[in-house]
Amino acid sequence: MGAAPQARSAGIRYVFPVLAGKLARFATRLRGGGSAFPGYLTNRLSPTLLPTLAGQFPHGVIFVLGSNGKTTTTHMVSEVLRAHGLTVFTNPTGANLPQGVTSALLADATLTGRVRADVAVLEVDEGYAAELADRLSPAVILSLNVQVDQLFRFFETERVADMMLDASTRASGHVVVNRDDPYLSKIDVDAMTAPVSFFGISEDIVAVSAHGLSNAADTRSGTVGTIAREAFAEVREVSGREIVVALGGQDVPITLPARGLHYAADAAAALTVAARVLGGAFDAGRAAAGFASMAPAYGRGEVIPLRGTPAGEQVEFVMFKNAPSLQMNLDALEGAPERALIAIDDGTPDVSWLYDVDFAPLPRVDVVTGEKAHQLALALAYAGVEIGTVEPDMEKAVDIMRSFPETASGRQVWFVNYELMMIGRRILGLGEQETRR
Repeated sequence: MGAAPQARSAGIRYVFPVLAGKLARFATRLRGGGSAFPGYLTNRLSPTLLPTLAGQFPHGVIFVLGSNGKTTTTHMVSEVLRAHGLTVFTNPTGANLPQGVTSALLADATLTGRVRADVAVLEVDEGYAAELADRLSPAVILSLNVQVDQLFRFFETERVADMMLDASTRASGHVVVNRDDPYLSKIDVDAMTAPVSFFGISEDIVAVSAHGLSNAADTRSGTVGTIAREAFAEVREVSGREIVVALGGQDVPITLPARGLHYAADAAAALTVAARVLGGAFDAGRAAAGFASMAPAYGRGEVIPLRGTPAGEQVEFVMFKNAPSLQMNLDALEGAPERALIAIDDGTPDVSWLYDVDFAPLPRVDVVTGEKAHQLALALAYAGVEIGTVEPDMEKAVDIMRSFPETASGRQVWFVNYELMMIGRRILGLGEQETRR
């Protein structure tokens, strides 16, 4: 009885910072702004709120780290856990910095700082992973891959690997690591507080892929490639969106939300995490059912009507952020698109990496758009890609794509970076939180 007034008092002290954050969140959304400022404001007003929010989940907090695939894998883990009956909190739009995570929590928190969920599955930026781990005490930390990305920020890929592995020492329940990543496969298992599990893709499948998994080569140790690790979850078969995963000795058929070898790897990672979180309650059939009903993650393989009516032509959004993600998505194409748009904007400071991409699967692009459309078009021209129109303004580019006759397949493919994915979805009438298969 004596603890109740103290608990109420602890909750009351969060009313003002939570209310201020919620009001800031409402105001920024009215203005069409991002979601970071409300979290920044709340963290400044109450530095202890974030750990308090994170400490309320019975199944703990799960971190998802990686150069590519964080949003998709966070979505996969969340849906598999939901298929097992858990209530899941997550940051679905990829707000993965400390202020973004707080802003996402604010959306579901009561004024006294309560979040009603069984588990939190959080996409986390690698640069802030250790700092957030110290504040949120994650039960499970998943590291997907180390790929060449944001060199203007991180300088060297091995620094990103070290950030992930350093954060992993903070996991209290389990560490999940990509066996096929040259840096991550060399994890010092004995240095981890928690047990380590690995996931991967069959060597035979990787060997016949045009560009493998596009993971960064290890340039600092004596072994450039990976070291042998036994995978708890291994992808054994891939056919479009249909894969088979050997999971703890059992072959499990899975339907992916989007095609591509990278999505198969993400699925193996998600299954490993779910199995470790749920323990004996994990059921492969429920996991497969979760995948079967899973919509693509926010802009990653979503299919949206081009002219507002589901019966007409559709647009498939293929999002990329760097050379490896663009390459993997190009490799996953099932033939050259009948109609294609590709877009990149100032959110990508240095686009020189475009010259490392093999554009052979994309022989023609109808419209090149975004603030850096001319730089992108130059790289495409050097690669031998036929270009229809270069139009830097995204809205005008969409009008051009709408003016074309319908394709025989009824689908256009738009390759877009994050910012232009958001703009494209808005132009086609889809709000920030809405998703469609």
